[in-house]
Amino acid sequence: MADAKVIPFGDDPRTRRARPKPRDGGAGAAGKEAKGKRLPGRKSGPLAPVPEQHPAPDDAVVAEAALGASEEPQAGPGGGGGWDRRIAGGLAFLRRRLTGDYEVDEFGYDEELTDKVLMSMIRPLYEKYFRVEVKGIENIPSEGGALIVANHSGTLPLDGLMLQAAVHDTHPAGRHLRLLAADLVFMLPVVNELARKAGHTLACAEDAEELLRRGEVVGVMPEGFKGIGKPFSERYKLQRFGRGGFVSTALRAGAPIVPCSIVGAEEIYPMIGNARTVARVLGLPYFPLTPTFPWLGPLGAVPLPTKWTIQFGAPIPTDGYPAEAAEDPMLMFNLTDQVREQIQHTLYKLLVQRRSVFF
Repeated sequence: MADAKVIPFGDDPRTRRARPKPRDGGAGAAGKEAKGKRLPGRKSGPLAPVPEQHPAPDDAVVAEAALGASEEPQAGPGGGGGWDRRIAGGLAFLRRRLTGDYEVDEFGYDEELTDKVLMSMIRPLYEKYFRVEVKGIENIPSEGGALIVANHSGTLPLDGLMLQAAVHDTHPAGRHLRLLAADLVFMLPVVNELARKAGHTLACAEDAEELLRRGEVVGVMPEGFKGIGKPFSERYKLQRFGRGGFVSTALRAGAPIVPCSIVGAEEIYPMIGNARTVARVLGLPYFPLTPTFPWLGPLGAVPLPTKWTIQFGAPIPTDGYPAEAAEDPMLMFNLTDQVREQIQHTLYKLLVQRRSVFF
């Protein structure tokens, strides 16, 4: 790109109407200081003296104008300004990654990498393949901690990723979801690193409570492997929610519980059988048999393009209970049952409203 031609103030008639006023109130002093100065970037030749009645702008004004012009490039006839900004942003991102100039919290969460890379990898599945429709996103508070409790299904945990994308892309406050994952996730070499970078952490009460107290939105799927590995004949029938540990965590942190129902994940891998012997050899909780896997090899691992709906229900407040309520087993049982029933009722409601599995 050619160097821009520098024309001193006073020589170009286009700038005479917008000359900056002297700051010290005296045109003579400003004019004297401006004599003989060079603007940055000139290689030879002194700058022509500026008449005293037309003082040159100080260095701060020139720098501010130059910075503003560089940060807001004008798009040309072909819209090149947008590409310039993208390329510049991508190069700046790479520079920060290479120099280590980015932040990671104590759980390993890398917000910048999640926003710019990981979400971009998930978004095509979310928008184009599963065509996720989100309802009730306003039920997630705009600030402060909240615990999202959702059903779990689909043979592979793609519903967790779609839930994270739904909160990230549709919440008006741009909130981030921190999922509680099983220990198996953090035993896999590559998946472990990606899960940490995306903000997920081990499903334990201590980590969940710490995140809630810091004002994060935490997601949990209490069904665990019982939900994700159930046969296709039991689709959309919630499994047992464990001992209600998530309720105790929400009570201790005083965070509301937001029930969440996900429809569409049950049909991506219709599980018609479970090879338990193979699962024990591989150290897996189950080994799914579907109409396409393992019969078609890697092609059988491609999920079916079902139409998804994610609905967030009305939050259940927990901040009105006393401190000792977290140790009350009857209260935990009642709240757990309330959350489970609300999710199950919404699942049935969404299934009645659904016109087709794929459309």
